[in-house]
Amino acid sequence: MRIRTVLVGFGWSGREIWLPRLMANGAYEVVAAVDPDPSRREAFTAATGRPAFGDVDALRAEDADLALVASPNHLHAALARRLLARGLATFVEKPVCLSSAEADSLAEAERASGVPLLAGSACRYRADVRALAGLAGELGHLRHIDLVWERACGVPRSQGWFTSRAEAGGGVLFDLGWHLLDVLESVAGPLAFVQAAASTSYDHVNDPRWTAAWRHDQPVPDVEADVEDTVRGFLVTGGGLSVGLRASWATHAVSHDVTEIRIEGSDDTAMLRSTFGFSPNREPRPRLSVVRRGRASEIVVPAEPIGAEYSRQLDGIREHLADPSACGAAIAGVRRIVGTIEALYAASATPLLPAGPVTTAAAV
Repeated sequence: MRIRTVLVGFGWSGREIWLPRLMANGAYEVVAAVDPDPSRREAFTAATGRPAFGDVDALRAEDADLALVASPNHLHAALARRLLARGLATFVEKPVCLSSAEADSLAEAERASGVPLLAGSACRYRADVRALAGLAGELGHLRHIDLVWERACGVPRSQGWFTSRAEAGGGVLFDLGWHLLDVLESVAGPLAFVQAAASTSYDHVNDPRWTAAWRHDQPVPDVEADVEDTVRGFLVTGGGLSVGLRASWATHAVSHDVTEIRIEGSDDTAMLRSTFGFSPNREPRPRLSVVRRGRASEIVVPAEPIGAEYSRQLDGIREHLADPSACGAAIAGVRRIVGTIEALYAASATPLLPAGPVTTAAAV
């Protein structure tokens, strides 16, 4: 039996990422959509022949098996709570919520409903990330991990909400940083940090010349952005594992978009260099290497089509829905990630001004 799915949100993510993959996956059946915009509802019905509603109140648990939330960030937690209350298993795109308080409210909604809340962050489903995770246990005691995602030109100014703190929760840290922190857990397991230091800056976010090249179908708003385009952070666990995080929507430092994950162990070091996401300005192929006693060797990782991780994530959703222990599992990881993001913002103490960053340290 196929998973009857309602797509909640039919903006760029719902239209370009999720709908074509849901339609192509034989395990799913798209039965409806929800979007407050009449033109988007019309577009969905024209593309699928299925109904679209203006509000989740039109949905009934008996009519669907899953709600997939792909709305703007600030709506994620509220929509998820309402969907769970209606008895619908709910998958929420990252960021699942924008604060620890929202994470607590989602946990309570999941417990009260008895249906699972599933968390979205597709990068851990990449073949190169899975290969890197498979090496982590062979490196000895993990000592340090670097997480880097830099775009040469990639500010997502779509419709304005992405660069509004009130609607997005924050800037690049909530966007690319959430992915990096989720990948961190996929390679190192759940982590609790006791120290955090960070700086943030916004040198390019209000310059339309730095807008994401693959989002030129969307208007660039006239309103000024109030979020960071770059974050640099340093975290330490109680066991002494240190983590460096650097994410940027736009930087002079690279000629094309690059993602690097470097894991240093007591015995060996592994590094993945690739490009996450949908940017066409990317590394030609992923490169995974291991350095053992000063000698580097490359491990061949097959190149995948852009976005293949989202198709693979649908397989993961199906497995979680069939797992009776799924309730409560995802929100625990969400709490850790959003708590770390909050700690990095608190540690940065950087006003959103063009002046140089001010770095402070704080306990998580």
